[in-house]
Amino acid sequence: MAIESDKLRDRLDRATAHLDPPYAVVDLTAFDANSAALADRAAGKPIRLASKSVRSRELIGRALARPGWHGVMAFTVPEAIWLVRAGLSDDVLVAYPSADRAALAELAADPTLAAAVTLMIDSTGQLDFIDTVRAPGQRAELRLCLDLDASWRPLRGVHVGVRRSPVHSARAAGALAAAIADRPGFRLAGLMSYEAQIAGLGDAPPGRTLLAGAIRLAQRGSYRELLARRGAAVAAVREHADLEFVNGGGTGSVAATSADPAVTEVTAGSGLYGPTLFDAYRAWRPSPAAFFACSVVRRPTPELATVLGGGWIASGQAADSRLPRPWLPAGLKLVGTEGAGEVQTPLSGAAAATLRVGDRVWFRHAKAGELCERVNELHLIEGDAVVATVPTYRGEGHAFL
Repeated sequence: MAIESDKLRDRLDRATAHLDPPYAVVDLTAFDANSAALADRAAGKPIRLASKSVRSRELIGRALARPGWHGVMAFTVPEAIWLVRAGLSDDVLVAYPSADRAALAELAADPTLAAAVTLMIDSTGQLDFIDTVRAPGQRAELRLCLDLDASWRPLRGVHVGVRRSPVHSARAAGALAAAIADRPGFRLAGLMSYEAQIAGLGDAPPGRTLLAGAIRLAQRGSYRELLARRGAAVAAVREHADLEFVNGGGTGSVAATSADPAVTEVTAGSGLYGPTLFDAYRAWRPSPAAFFACSVVRRPTPELATVLGGGWIASGQAADSRLPRPWLPAGLKLVGTEGAGEVQTPLSGAAAATLRVGDRVWFRHAKAGELCERVNELHLIEGDAVVATVPTYRGEGHAFL
């Protein structure tokens, strides 16, 4: 393992010797291998690419060009419109409900856009809001996807999963589908349910055996319950709508979600980059493909090396799991009293004593696409060379959230 780490560090250093940190890179060999592995795990069902986990049009296009991938799951309506107008996809599902008046009005006024973008809803109140932004007399049909809550509620007052849609039961899903069918200007095209407690929660947290066992037990119970409830919800919705797709899952559950007969497509994105949160999964771990580099600028003691920058913290609960991880050279760790700093990050560990001013330290981000909110471009590496430099969303002047 140490030899492989040394080889990777040497390759990354050689490829980027002409660059001054901080900068971010994507190893295309690992990216493509992850893309193929995810498609294999989907077992023939198409994968919809979660754009928030990639945030670079060129790399989104690269993944979509590979077998097994089709369509995009965007995170805002303006982003969806931008991707469609850029010709990246004519099948974009917006993953979250929107109250963006200008973007919704633009969508409703353009039949081509309206045919390519599907909006997420979980209540009739959202339909009421959309109707307030339509031009008078405008009833261009808007595509909708019903968000079915996938959390597990084994006991009264117990909620396992994230807080998303209020639509939890098959009965509630059928009732909302019936209400949509009665509303002019809307068509229910899909149903989505994201089982975050399975797809987004690693079942092998390092050094926490009891927690790992509890997570696995909860995931098994949640999966069995969702399998039955999602199937019943799809059946109830189909009584009122001709569904084109039923979407579910994420990188951490591609194989399991694909095995659900009610699901027609799965979503993935983070697995293309392989951030550190996915190191805690047993079933499949993506190859690390995205890194960022910082320069060593001082040596406070013979045992410490300090890099400039490094405080690229991931969203979520405040925990060590959201910190970037010093990855190469192997054997570095953050200092507990300072962590990853805004403008400087001291590092300890055996490898720290070997670093000199000007050396690079390679980090991995805890999450995938959030890395791209820190840089304007990604340097794409094959072998020991940068073969292209492509803009991130930020580099193209877009900060959608």
